[in-house]
Amino acid sequence: MTFFNFFKHSLFLAIFYTLTSTSLPAYAKTDSEKQKLEAFFKDLESFTRVFSDIKQLYVDDVENKELFDNAIKGMVTGLDPHSNYLEPKEQKDLLESASGKFGGLGIVIGMKDDAIQVISPIDDTPAYRAGIQAGDLIVKIGDKPVRGMTLEEGVELMRGEPDTNVQITVVRKNKKPFVVSITREIITITSVKGYLLEKDIGYIRISSFQNPTAKLLKETLNKLVKQNDRYLESLILDLRNNPGGVLDSAVDVSNLFIDKKGLVVYTEGRIPSSNLKFKTEPGDVMLGSHIVVLINEGSASASEIVAGALQDHKRAIIMGNTSFGKGSVQTIIELDEGYGLKVTTARYYTPSGRSIQAKGIEPDITLKNISLENEKEESVIGDTKEKDLNGHLEVEDPSELSSEEILESQGNKKEEQDKKTIEKLKKDYFVHEASNLLRALTVLNN
Repeated sequence: MTFFNFFKHSLFLAIFYTLTSTSLPAYAKTDSEKQKLEAFFKDLESFTRVFSDIKQLYVDDVENKELFDNAIKGMVTGLDPHSNYLEPKEQKDLLESASGKFGGLGIVIGMKDDAIQVISPIDDTPAYRAGIQAGDLIVKIGDKPVRGMTLEEGVELMRGEPDTNVQITVVRKNKKPFVVSITREIITITSVKGYLLEKDIGYIRISSFQNPTAKLLKETLNKLVKQNDRYLESLILDLRNNPGGVLDSAVDVSNLFIDKKGLVVYTEGRIPSSNLKFKTEPGDVMLGSHIVVLINEGSASASEIVAGALQDHKRAIIMGNTSFGKGSVQTIIELDEGYGLKVTTARYYTPSGRSIQAKGIEPDITLKNISLENEKEESVIGDTKEKDLNGHLEVEDPSELSSEEILESQGNKKEEQDKKTIEKLKKDYFVHEASNLLRALTVLNN
Protein backbone atom coordinates (compact mmCIF):
# COMPACT_ATOMS: atom_id res chain seq x y z
CA MET A 1 0.00 0.00 0.00
CA THR A 2 1.42 3.43 -0.98
CA PHE A 3 1.71 6.26 1.54
CA PHE A 4 -1.22 8.08 -0.02
CA ASN A 5 -3.46 5.03 0.00
CA PHE A 6 -2.48 4.47 3.62
CA PHE A 7 -3.19 8.14 4.32
CA LYS A 8 -6.52 7.92 2.53
CA HIS A 9 -7.67 4.94 4.52
CA SER A 10 -6.37 6.37 7.80
CA LEU A 11 -8.21 9.60 7.15
CA PHE A 12 -11.34 7.68 6.20
CA LEU A 13 -11.21 5.68 9.41
CA ALA A 14 -10.56 8.79 11.52
CA ILE A 15 -13.54 10.62 10.06
CA PHE A 16 -15.64 7.46 10.34
CA TYR A 17 -14.78 7.14 14.03
CA THR A 18 -15.53 10.82 14.73
CA LEU A 19 -18.88 10.81 12.96
CA THR A 20 -20.12 7.44 14.18
CA SER A 21 -19.23 8.32 17.77
CA THR A 22 -21.06 11.65 17.67
CA SER A 23 -23.92 11.74 15.21
CA LEU A 24 -24.61 8.37 13.59
CA PRO A 25 -26.36 5.36 15.10
CA ALA A 26 -24.03 2.58 16.28
CA TYR A 27 -25.67 0.25 13.79
CA ALA A 28 -28.45 0.35 11.26
CA LYS A 29 -31.71 -1.17 12.43
CA THR A 30 -33.72 -0.90 9.20
CA ASP A 31 -33.06 -1.29 5.48
CA SER A 32 -33.55 2.45 5.06
CA GLU A 33 -30.90 3.21 7.69
CA LYS A 34 -28.53 0.70 6.05
CA GLN A 35 -28.98 2.37 2.68
CA LYS A 36 -28.31 5.79 4.19
CA LEU A 37 -25.16 4.53 5.90
CA GLU A 38 -23.91 2.90 2.70
CA ALA A 39 -24.52 6.13 0.76
CA PHE A 40 -22.78 8.12 3.49
CA PHE A 41 -19.66 5.97 3.45
CA LYS A 42 -19.57 6.03 -0.34
CA ASP A 43 -19.65 9.84 -0.34
CA LEU A 44 -17.02 9.92 2.41
CA GLU A 45 -14.75 7.63 0.43
CA SER A 46 -15.11 9.93 -2.61
CA PHE A 47 -14.03 12.85 -0.46
CA THR A 48 -10.94 11.09 0.90
CA ARG A 49 -10.02 9.91 -2.60
CA VAL A 50 -10.08 13.49 -3.93
CA PHE A 51 -8.12 14.67 -0.90
CA SER A 52 -5.36 12.08 -1.41
CA ASP A 53 -5.24 12.68 -5.19
CA ILE A 54 -4.69 16.39 -4.60
CA LYS A 55 -1.95 15.63 -2.08
CA GLN A 56 -0.23 13.37 -4.61
CA LEU A 57 -0.82 15.12 -7.94
CA TYR A 58 -1.29 18.86 -7.39
CA VAL A 59 1.51 20.98 -8.84
CA ASP A 60 2.35 22.55 -5.46
CA ASP A 61 2.56 20.99 -2.03
CA VAL A 62 -0.52 22.09 -0.07
CA GLU A 63 -0.79 21.91 3.69
CA ASN A 64 -3.50 19.63 5.07
CA LYS A 65 -5.02 22.51 7.04
CA GLU A 66 -5.47 24.59 3.89
CA LEU A 67 -7.21 21.72 2.14
CA PHE A 68 -9.50 21.08 5.09
CA ASP A 69 -10.32 24.79 5.41
CA ASN A 70 -11.19 24.96 1.71
CA ALA A 71 -13.29 21.80 2.00
CA ILE A 72 -15.22 23.23 4.96
CA LYS A 73 -15.75 26.56 3.15
CA GLY A 74 -17.12 24.77 0.11
CA MET A 75 -19.40 22.64 2.25
CA VAL A 76 -20.85 25.66 4.09
CA THR A 77 -21.06 28.22 1.27
CA GLY A 78 -22.77 25.64 -0.93
CA LEU A 79 -25.77 25.65 1.43
CA ASP A 80 -27.06 29.17 0.74
CA PRO A 81 -25.71 32.70 0.12
CA HIS A 82 -25.73 33.59 3.84
CA SER A 83 -23.91 30.66 5.43
CA ASN A 84 -20.13 30.80 5.67
CA TYR A 85 -17.03 29.42 7.37
CA LEU A 86 -15.24 32.42 8.87
CA GLU A 87 -11.51 32.70 9.29
CA PRO A 88 -10.35 34.74 12.32
CA LYS A 89 -10.08 38.02 10.35
CA GLU A 90 -13.47 37.47 8.72
CA GLN A 91 -14.99 36.78 12.13
CA LYS A 92 -13.46 40.03 13.42
CA ASP A 93 -14.72 41.98 10.40
CA LEU A 94 -18.24 40.60 10.91
CA LEU A 95 -18.28 41.81 14.51
CA GLU A 96 -16.88 45.17 13.36
CA SER A 97 -19.68 45.56 10.80
CA ALA A 98 -22.29 44.76 13.44
CA SER A 99 -21.01 47.68 15.53
CA GLY A 100 -22.23 50.10 12.84
CA LYS A 101 -18.83 51.73 12.24
CA PHE A 102 -16.24 50.58 9.71
CA GLY A 103 -14.10 51.77 6.80
CA GLY A 104 -15.69 51.10 3.43
CA LEU A 105 -18.18 52.14 0.78
CA GLY A 106 -21.50 51.80 2.61
CA ILE A 107 -23.31 48.99 0.79
CA VAL A 108 -25.02 45.82 1.93
CA ILE A 109 -24.23 43.00 -0.49
CA GLY A 110 -24.86 39.35 -1.26
CA MET A 111 -23.83 36.85 -3.92
CA LYS A 112 -25.88 36.31 -7.08
CA ASP A 113 -24.52 33.79 -9.57
CA ASP A 114 -20.94 34.91 -10.30
CA ALA A 115 -21.43 38.53 -9.23
CA ILE A 116 -21.80 40.53 -6.04
CA GLN A 117 -25.31 41.96 -5.79
CA VAL A 118 -26.05 45.23 -4.03
CA ILE A 119 -28.94 44.61 -1.65
CA SER A 120 -28.99 48.30 -0.78
CA PRO A 121 -26.73 51.33 -0.38
CA ILE A 122 -26.66 52.80 3.13
CA ASP A 123 -27.90 56.39 3.46
CA ASP A 124 -25.30 59.18 3.42
CA THR A 125 -22.37 56.93 2.52
CA PRO A 126 -19.90 57.06 -0.41
CA ALA A 127 -21.78 54.38 -2.36
CA TYR A 128 -25.11 56.16 -1.79
CA ARG A 129 -23.68 59.49 -2.99
CA ALA A 130 -22.06 57.78 -6.00
CA GLY A 131 -25.49 56.62 -7.16
CA ILE A 132 -25.14 52.90 -6.46
CA GLN A 133 -28.61 51.33 -6.47
CA ALA A 134 -30.30 48.25 -5.03
CA GLY A 135 -30.04 45.42 -7.53
CA ASP A 136 -26.77 46.59 -9.09
CA LEU A 137 -24.31 43.78 -9.85
CA ILE A 138 -20.62 44.34 -9.14
CA VAL A 139 -18.62 42.29 -11.67
CA LYS A 140 -15.14 43.72 -11.09
CA ILE A 141 -13.34 45.36 -8.16
CA GLY A 142 -10.34 47.31 -9.34
CA ASP A 143 -8.83 45.10 -12.04
CA LYS A 144 -9.99 41.84 -10.43
CA PRO A 145 -13.09 40.06 -11.80
CA VAL A 146 -15.59 38.99 -9.13
CA ARG A 147 -16.21 35.64 -10.83
CA GLY A 148 -14.79 32.93 -8.57
CA MET A 149 -14.52 35.18 -5.49
CA THR A 150 -16.24 34.52 -2.20
CA LEU A 151 -18.37 37.31 -0.77
CA GLU A 152 -15.79 37.85 1.98
CA GLU A 153 -12.99 38.26 -0.58
CA GLY A 154 -15.07 40.90 -2.34
CA VAL A 155 -15.70 42.71 0.94
CA GLU A 156 -11.96 42.61 1.71
CA LEU A 157 -11.15 44.29 -1.62
CA MET A 158 -13.77 47.01 -1.22
CA ARG A 159 -12.82 47.85 2.33
CA GLY A 160 -9.72 49.85 3.10
CA GLU A 161 -8.27 52.93 4.70
CA PRO A 162 -10.45 56.06 4.69
CA ASP A 163 -9.73 58.56 1.88
CA THR A 164 -8.47 55.84 -0.48
CA ASN A 165 -10.21 55.12 -3.77
CA VAL A 166 -11.58 51.92 -5.25
CA GLN A 167 -13.10 51.40 -8.68
CA ILE A 168 -15.97 48.99 -9.16
CA THR A 169 -17.48 47.86 -12.45
CA VAL A 170 -21.27 47.79 -12.22
CA VAL A 171 -23.90 46.07 -14.34
CA ARG A 172 -27.38 47.61 -14.09
CA LYS A 173 -30.56 46.49 -15.78
CA ASN A 174 -30.99 47.98 -19.28
CA LYS A 175 -27.57 49.69 -19.11
CA LYS A 176 -24.10 48.89 -20.36
CA PRO A 177 -21.48 48.04 -17.67
CA PHE A 178 -19.93 51.18 -16.20
CA VAL A 179 -17.12 52.00 -13.80
CA VAL A 180 -17.64 53.98 -10.59
CA SER A 181 -14.76 55.38 -8.55
CA ILE A 182 -15.62 55.68 -4.86
CA THR A 183 -13.61 57.16 -1.99
CA ARG A 184 -13.75 55.05 1.16
CA GLU A 185 -14.90 56.58 4.44
CA ILE A 186 -15.47 55.51 8.02
CA ILE A 187 -19.09 54.39 7.80
CA THR A 188 -21.19 55.50 10.76
CA ILE A 189 -24.87 54.76 10.32
CA THR A 190 -27.54 57.22 11.47
CA SER A 191 -30.57 54.98 11.49
CA VAL A 192 -33.50 57.42 11.96
CA LYS A 193 -34.36 60.80 10.41
CA GLY A 194 -37.69 62.60 10.47
CA TYR A 195 -39.38 65.62 8.90
CA LEU A 196 -42.79 67.28 9.04
CA LEU A 197 -43.75 67.16 5.36
CA GLU A 198 -46.78 69.37 5.90
CA LYS A 199 -49.37 70.01 8.59
CA ASP A 200 -50.36 66.70 10.23
CA ILE A 201 -48.22 64.50 7.90
CA GLY A 202 -44.93 63.23 9.29
CA TYR A 203 -42.17 61.41 7.44
CA ILE A 204 -39.66 59.11 9.15
CA ARG A 205 -36.85 57.32 7.38
CA ILE A 206 -35.23 54.25 8.95
CA SER A 207 -32.03 53.35 7.09
CA SER A 208 -31.12 50.29 9.20
CA PHE A 209 -32.17 48.52 12.38
CA GLN A 210 -29.71 48.95 15.24
CA ASN A 211 -30.17 48.51 18.98
CA PRO A 212 -31.26 52.12 19.64
CA THR A 213 -33.47 52.48 16.54
CA ALA A 214 -36.84 52.11 18.31
CA LYS A 215 -35.81 54.67 20.95
CA LEU A 216 -34.62 57.10 18.25
CA LEU A 217 -37.84 56.56 16.31
CA LYS A 218 -39.95 57.41 19.35
CA GLU A 219 -37.87 60.53 20.05
CA THR A 220 -38.10 61.63 16.41
CA LEU A 221 -41.86 61.13 16.42
CA ASN A 222 -42.17 63.23 19.60
CA LYS A 223 -40.22 66.04 17.91
CA LEU A 224 -42.54 65.96 14.91
CA VAL A 225 -45.61 66.05 17.18
CA LYS A 226 -44.15 69.06 19.00
CA GLN A 227 -43.38 70.73 15.67
CA ASN A 228 -46.94 70.02 14.49
CA ASP A 229 -48.44 71.42 17.73
CA ARG A 230 -50.64 68.32 18.04
CA TYR A 231 -50.65 64.59 17.31
CA LEU A 232 -49.98 63.67 13.70
CA GLU A 233 -52.94 62.49 11.65
CA SER A 234 -50.66 60.53 9.30
CA LEU A 235 -47.17 59.05 9.09
CA ILE A 236 -45.01 57.85 6.21
CA LEU A 237 -42.50 55.24 7.39
CA ASP A 238 -39.82 54.88 4.73
CA LEU A 239 -38.04 51.50 4.72
CA ARG A 240 -36.80 51.61 1.13
CA ASN A 241 -33.25 50.34 0.65
CA ASN A 242 -33.17 49.34 4.31
CA PRO A 243 -31.02 46.17 4.46
CA GLY A 244 -32.23 45.16 7.93
CA GLY A 245 -30.14 44.68 11.05
CA VAL A 246 -30.98 43.62 14.59
CA LEU A 247 -34.06 41.40 14.95
CA ASP A 248 -34.98 42.75 18.40
CA SER A 249 -34.92 46.27 16.96
CA ALA A 250 -37.42 45.28 14.24
CA VAL A 251 -39.70 43.77 16.91
CA ASP A 252 -39.45 46.93 19.06
CA VAL A 253 -40.22 49.22 16.11
CA SER A 254 -43.25 47.11 15.14
CA ASN A 255 -44.51 47.21 18.71
CA LEU A 256 -44.53 51.02 18.68
CA PHE A 257 -47.47 50.90 16.26
CA ILE A 258 -49.38 47.67 16.99
CA ASP A 259 -52.17 47.77 19.56
CA LYS A 260 -53.34 44.15 19.34
CA LYS A 261 -52.30 40.95 21.08
CA GLY A 262 -50.55 38.49 18.82
CA LEU A 263 -47.19 38.00 17.11
CA VAL A 264 -44.76 40.34 15.42
CA VAL A 265 -42.80 37.52 13.82
CA TYR A 266 -41.85 33.91 14.47
CA THR A 267 -39.04 31.63 13.35
CA GLU A 268 -38.97 27.93 12.53
CA GLY A 269 -35.97 25.64 12.17
CA ARG A 270 -34.96 22.01 12.65
CA ILE A 271 -33.89 22.31 16.27
CA PRO A 272 -36.13 23.48 19.16
CA SER A 273 -33.95 26.52 19.99
CA SER A 274 -34.58 27.86 16.47
CA ASN A 275 -38.35 27.95 17.01
CA LEU A 276 -39.05 31.36 18.52
CA LYS A 277 -42.11 33.57 18.85
CA PHE A 278 -41.89 37.34 19.26
CA LYS A 279 -45.12 38.67 20.73
CA THR A 280 -46.71 42.09 20.41
CA GLU A 281 -46.76 44.54 23.30
CA PRO A 282 -49.92 46.63 22.77
CA GLY A 283 -49.38 50.40 22.92
CA ASP A 284 -49.71 52.38 19.68
CA VAL A 285 -47.67 55.62 19.89
CA MET A 286 -49.59 56.95 16.86
CA LEU A 287 -52.95 56.43 18.60
CA GLY A 288 -54.48 54.79 15.53
CA SER A 289 -53.43 57.47 13.03
CA HIS A 290 -52.94 56.36 9.43
CA ILE A 291 -49.56 54.89 8.45
CA VAL A 292 -48.08 54.18 5.03
CA VAL A 293 -44.93 52.05 4.88
CA LEU A 294 -42.74 52.44 1.79
CA ILE A 295 -40.70 49.42 0.63
CA ASN A 296 -38.77 48.42 -2.48
CA GLU A 297 -36.48 45.67 -3.74
CA GLY A 298 -33.74 46.96 -1.41
CA SER A 299 -35.86 46.45 1.72
CA ALA A 300 -34.59 43.29 3.39
CA SER A 301 -34.60 41.21 6.56
CA ALA A 302 -35.63 43.33 9.57
CA SER A 303 -37.41 45.89 7.37
CA GLU A 304 -39.45 43.05 5.86
CA ILE A 305 -40.36 41.86 9.36
CA VAL A 306 -41.73 45.33 10.22
CA ALA A 307 -43.62 45.68 6.93
CA GLY A 308 -45.04 42.15 7.23
CA ALA A 309 -46.14 42.64 10.84
CA LEU A 310 -47.87 45.97 10.20
CA GLN A 311 -49.50 44.55 7.07
CA ASP A 312 -50.81 41.41 8.79
CA HIS A 313 -52.15 43.41 11.74
CA LYS A 314 -53.80 45.79 9.25
CA ARG A 315 -52.01 48.65 10.98
CA ALA A 316 -50.41 50.16 7.86
CA ILE A 317 -50.79 50.28 4.10
CA ILE A 318 -47.68 48.98 2.35
CA MET A 319 -46.72 50.85 -0.83
CA GLY A 320 -43.90 50.44 -3.33
CA ASN A 321 -42.33 47.29 -4.81
CA THR A 322 -41.94 43.71 -3.58
CA SER A 323 -39.12 43.55 -1.04
CA PHE A 324 -35.84 41.64 -1.32
CA GLY A 325 -36.93 38.39 0.34
CA LYS A 326 -34.21 37.79 2.94
CA GLY A 327 -36.19 35.82 5.49
CA SER A 328 -33.62 33.50 7.03
CA VAL A 329 -31.91 33.51 10.42
CA GLN A 330 -28.13 33.10 10.72
CA THR A 331 -26.47 31.87 13.89
CA ILE A 332 -22.81 32.65 14.61
CA ILE A 333 -20.95 29.76 16.26
CA GLU A 334 -17.51 30.44 17.73
CA LEU A 335 -14.95 27.79 16.83
CA ASP A 336 -11.40 27.16 18.05
CA GLU A 337 -8.52 29.54 17.29
CA GLY A 338 -10.77 32.48 16.37
CA TYR A 339 -12.65 30.73 13.57
CA GLY A 340 -16.41 31.03 13.26
CA LEU A 341 -19.35 29.36 11.55
CA LYS A 342 -22.23 31.46 10.26
CA VAL A 343 -25.00 29.07 9.39
CA THR A 344 -28.67 29.48 8.51
CA THR A 345 -30.73 27.90 11.28
CA ALA A 346 -34.30 29.11 10.71
CA ARG A 347 -36.73 31.06 8.53
CA TYR A 348 -38.83 34.10 9.42
CA TYR A 349 -42.62 34.04 9.15
CA THR A 350 -45.06 36.94 9.41
CA PRO A 351 -47.89 36.74 12.01
CA SER A 352 -50.24 35.16 9.43
CA GLY A 353 -47.69 32.47 8.56
CA ARG A 354 -46.24 33.91 5.35
CA SER A 355 -42.63 33.00 4.64
CA ILE A 356 -40.46 35.99 3.76
CA GLN A 357 -37.58 33.92 2.37
CA ALA A 358 -37.12 34.36 -1.40
CA LYS A 359 -40.68 35.76 -1.66
CA GLY A 360 -40.46 39.11 0.06
CA ILE A 361 -43.34 41.30 1.19
CA GLU A 362 -45.77 42.26 -1.57
CA PRO A 363 -47.10 45.82 -1.24
CA ASP A 364 -50.81 46.56 -0.97
CA ILE A 365 -50.28 49.24 -3.62
CA THR A 366 -47.55 48.78 -6.23
CA LEU A 367 -45.75 51.87 -7.50
CA LYS A 368 -43.55 52.32 -10.56
CA ASN A 369 -40.06 53.73 -10.22
CA ILE A 370 -40.67 57.06 -11.90
CA SER A 371 -39.40 60.55 -11.16
CA LEU A 372 -41.34 63.77 -10.64
CA GLU A 373 -38.19 65.80 -11.20
CA ASN A 374 -37.99 68.04 -14.27
CA GLU A 375 -34.80 66.85 -15.94
CA LYS A 376 -34.25 70.26 -17.51
CA GLU A 377 -34.01 71.73 -14.04
CA GLU A 378 -31.32 69.26 -12.94
CA SER A 379 -27.99 70.98 -12.31
CA VAL A 380 -25.11 70.09 -14.62
CA ILE A 381 -21.76 69.38 -12.99
CA GLY A 382 -20.04 71.99 -15.15
CA ASP A 383 -22.52 74.66 -14.01
CA THR A 384 -22.19 73.94 -10.29
CA LYS A 385 -20.94 76.90 -8.26
CA GLU A 386 -19.27 76.96 -4.86
CA LYS A 387 -22.47 78.32 -3.32
CA ASP A 388 -24.34 75.22 -4.54
CA LEU A 389 -22.14 72.81 -2.62
CA ASN A 390 -23.11 71.46 0.80
CA GLY A 391 -20.94 73.02 3.50
CA HIS A 392 -19.64 75.82 1.26
CA LEU A 393 -17.65 78.63 2.87
CA GLU A 394 -19.49 81.83 3.75
CA VAL A 395 -18.07 85.29 3.05
CA GLU A 396 -18.34 86.44 6.65
CA ASP A 397 -15.42 85.92 8.99
CA PRO A 398 -16.56 83.57 11.79
CA SER A 399 -14.00 85.09 14.15
CA GLU A 400 -16.10 88.26 14.16
CA LEU A 401 -19.22 86.41 15.33
CA SER A 402 -20.22 85.77 18.92
CA SER A 403 -20.98 82.22 20.12
CA GLU A 404 -24.70 83.06 20.16
CA GLU A 405 -24.53 84.28 16.55
CA ILE A 406 -22.62 81.16 15.49
CA LEU A 407 -25.25 78.88 17.10
CA GLU A 408 -28.04 80.92 15.50
CA SER A 409 -26.28 80.68 12.14
CA GLN A 410 -25.92 76.91 12.48
CA GLY A 411 -29.57 76.60 13.45
CA ASN A 412 -30.61 78.67 10.41
CA LYS A 413 -28.48 76.48 8.13
CA LYS A 414 -30.05 73.31 9.52
CA GLU A 415 -33.52 74.79 9.07
CA GLU A 416 -32.65 75.76 5.51
CA GLN A 417 -31.24 72.29 4.82
CA ASP A 418 -34.37 70.66 6.28
CA LYS A 419 -36.53 72.77 3.96
CA LYS A 420 -34.49 71.62 0.97
CA THR A 421 -34.80 68.00 2.11
CA ILE A 422 -38.58 68.33 2.50
CA GLU A 423 -38.91 69.87 -0.95
CA LYS A 424 -36.86 67.01 -2.38
CA LEU A 425 -39.04 64.46 -0.57
CA LYS A 426 -42.18 66.02 -2.00
CA LYS A 427 -40.72 65.41 -5.49
CA ASP A 428 -40.10 61.75 -4.59
CA TYR A 429 -42.83 59.82 -6.43
CA PHE A 430 -43.27 57.24 -3.66
CA VAL A 431 -43.58 59.91 -0.97
CA HIS A 432 -45.86 61.99 -3.20
CA GLU A 433 -48.27 59.08 -3.72
CA ALA A 434 -48.18 58.14 -0.03
CA SER A 435 -49.05 61.73 0.92
CA ASN A 436 -51.97 61.78 -1.53
CA LEU A 437 -53.33 58.53 -0.08
CA LEU A 438 -53.01 59.77 3.50
CA ARG A 439 -54.81 63.03 2.67
CA ALA A 440 -57.66 61.06 1.08
CA LEU A 441 -57.93 58.73 4.11
CA THR A 442 -58.03 61.73 6.46
CA VAL A 443 -60.86 63.34 4.44
CA LEU A 444 -62.85 60.09 4.42
CA ASN A 445 -62.55 59.75 8.20
CA ASN A 446 -63.64 63.32 8.92
